Amino acid sequence: MRVVIIGGVAGGMSAATRLRRLSEEIEIIVLEKGPYVSFANCGLPYYVSGEISERSELILQTPEQLKKRFNIDVYAETEAVKIDRKNKTVLTNANGKENTISYDKLILSPGAQPVIPTIEGLAEATNIYTLRNVPDVDKIVATVKNEQPKQAVVIGAGFIGLEMAENLSHLGLEVTIVEAAPQILPPLDEEMAAFVEKELKAKGITVYTEVGATAFKEAGKKIKLSSGETISSDFTVLSIGVKPSSDLAVAADLKIGLRGGIVVDETYQTNDPDIYAVGDAIVVKQQVTEEDALIALASPANRQGRQVADVIAGVARKNQGSIGTAIVRVFDLAAASTGLSERQLRNSHLEFKAVHTTSKSHAGYFPGSYPIVMKLLFHPVSGKIYGAQAIGQDGVDKRIDIIATAIKAGLTVMDLPELEFTYAPPFGSAKDPVNMVGYAATNIVEGFSDTIQYYELKEAIENGAFLLDVRNPGELTNSGALPQAKNIPLDELREHLTDLPTDKEIIVSCQSGQRSYLAERILKNNGFNVKNLDGAFQLYSTIYPQEVINNV
Repeated sequence: MRVVIIGGVAGGMSAATRLRRLSEEIEIIVLEKGPYVSFANCGLPYYVSGEISERSELILQTPEQLKKRFNIDVYAETEAVKIDRKNKTVLTNANGKENTISYDKLILSPGAQPVIPTIEGLAEATNIYTLRNVPDVDKIVATVKNEQPKQAVVIGAGFIGLEMAENLSHLGLEVTIVEAAPQILPPLDEEMAAFVEKELKAKGITVYTEVGATAFKEAGKKIKLSSGETISSDFTVLSIGVKPSSDLAVAADLKIGLRGGIVVDETYQTNDPDIYAVGDAIVVKQQVTEEDALIALASPANRQGRQVADVIAGVARKNQGSIGTAIVRVFDLAAASTGLSERQLRNSHLEFKAVHTTSKSHAGYFPGSYPIVMKLLFHPVSGKIYGAQAIGQDGVDKRIDIIATAIKAGLTVMDLPELEFTYAPPFGSAKDPVNMVGYAATNIVEGFSDTIQYYELKEAIENGAFLLDVRNPGELTNSGALPQAKNIPLDELREHLTDLPTDKEIIVSCQSGQRSYLAERILKNNGFNVKNLDGAFQLYSTIYPQEVINNV
């Protein structure tokens, strides 16, 4: 049997090498349009700044190595031009020379390609770059070295955009980010993304949100924004997003679905029984909702490549879907997410609750601990975990990985406090941040706590709610206060119960939400109608800094 694979890197090469490990008899041919069939595309931004110093570190396997170790025939710089499904052949073009290769089974792993918008002057601009492969990064590195640009603009504030902004900043460039959406980092919710935006600005990055590029002038040296402002750029990176590279599949009349993604079944089979597809180009099931989704991430692509090889080799394997677990470093912060965001839950019309907690990355009394802000999204009755997000300097990856595992395993928020982790002061806490967010969520499910979100506070106060801040006076002086809040320190609360209204809803706030929960329990046990401001002052002041009253 001959298996032809179109596209290398994550999905294609995982399929090829797994297939060889399963069988020595199968003939395996890989066609790769670019010059490199196996490279670390996620490492490209860090090579730009020199954090990855050697270019050779990006090249994982060469065609010669793959032939010698796996007996796989790899044809680099060979583009698959057309699929003839009737005759089961692929027409290829290598440097102008056409060839026809027959197949018994065909695997499509074409990946995704950058979205290039239609903007006035873009085609004439000479300083525009995208980053998807090694030739792209070679161009960027050469330009930075030879032309020594001073001002860089990154259009798009997703993962790649933020990584490029950080690495260009490390090279000494003055960096501006332009994002048309209301926030940076679309996988996160706005209040979590606000922590990252704050970090960017603290590091000297100019950030525009809800502003798009409408025209490129002077060969790209000037960029007109939708706000009417014009900014200068010596070097512009387009990082608006990616779309499935499905043109070949469309031309072959294979079934296409969500936003141009290739439709496959649970065994990665297309509507042609001899053609399979994996990676960034396919439509997958969002495992939490079972809805169609496009999830362009390396880990699912590698898994899919391995699984489709199993299927072709006769090993029973099914695609269970993906939940979209991802992380990005932005200077001194890490931002990670898994599962569904609050925005996605609303769009899917799912009932949910959210809870925010702040815990230390390891024991607070041991040097080097940093706060981790976590957000957990879950069903308010069953406790089913929908998703999670986390921001912090250390330990963010570990906690989101745990929540991602819990989602895949079907655990609920009530299970999170039961999870046992390694503990010693340099590594964690006796009550890990995952345990703590589980406790907080369980309190909501079991009715011990009622919460209100930051975006609901204004309306609640307008409707007559009473806002109580239980921080100490010194905290208000140093950090600021919420408007209209009455301050009674937590440790004095029992002595001032008569100062509180019995005919109004009381909303309690502190710094992060823990002390306000304690206040909530004291007040509820004394017959008051109380809600806890989830995330408290820390969250509210990050998303609405202009509303904080300073120097109280």
